[in-house]
Amino acid sequence: MRRLWLAVLLLAINGPVFAALRVVSLAPSLSEIVVELDSADLLVGVLDAGERPAAIANLPSVGRYGQLDMERLLSLKPDLLLLWPGSVGPAQRDQLKRLNIPTYVAESHSLEQLSAQIEAIAGQLGRPERGVKLAADLRQKLDNLRQRYHRDTPLKVFYQVWDKPLYTVGGGQIISDALEVCGARNVFGDLSLPAPQVSIEAVLQRDPEVILASDQAQLDAWKAWPQVAAVKQGALLLVTDKGLERPSGQMIDATAKLCHLIQPDN
Repeated sequence: MRRLWLAVLLLAINGPVFAALRVVSLAPSLSEIVVELDSADLLVGVLDAGERPAAIANLPSVGRYGQLDMERLLSLKPDLLLLWPGSVGPAQRDQLKRLNIPTYVAESHSLEQLSAQIEAIAGQLGRPERGVKLAADLRQKLDNLRQRYHRDTPLKVFYQVWDKPLYTVGGGQIISDALEVCGARNVFGDLSLPAPQVSIEAVLQRDPEVILASDQAQLDAWKAWPQVAAVKQGALLLVTDKGLERPSGQMIDATAKLCHLIQPDN
């Protein structure tokens, strides 16, 4: 009952409580959440960015990241928009506000917040019981991961997003929270920007024990600095699961893979 009450409270904060019948998702991660809630039948359009889940493969597109097709969106007559702020430019977000279409805005900065937002989205869809169940399952998985991978002294990790220029993730980014679940600490967790640009000198100064990247060549480039703890220990680790980049329910399983990558002996 407490979880259901929380979902209703979040609905009150984010918009009117009603059961949507025609939903447009303006972020791939939010589209995935709707599918995970077994509610793909309510979607009438989605914003594209990469491969779609099979359940929504044939739905109309309303544009791509940062390029919303407003005319196409309006033609679908949605009664609910699911919006991740970064997926639509500021000017078009202002346009959406003026349309007065009920909108649920989701921007998770932690995995617990993600679970709560999944509950709230389920309520917006008129299927709150599905959100309560899914969120409870996700929270249990998270608790198990925290217990399994806990370290009294967290591992210092540098998470590399790109190399030219060098980008990482900041402390408010949900990936930083995933690292904490895994018994690690983002060495740039003190930075507030979601994707700050940093220098090689700054990385060397913070001396990470683990370096993560999704490109092997980027990892190999760090071997030019053998004084870094991660290089000494051979802890240049390749992240192959793209699930960490999509804040939906599947991110919990992606976090489990990340934990095993960082601490394979646990």
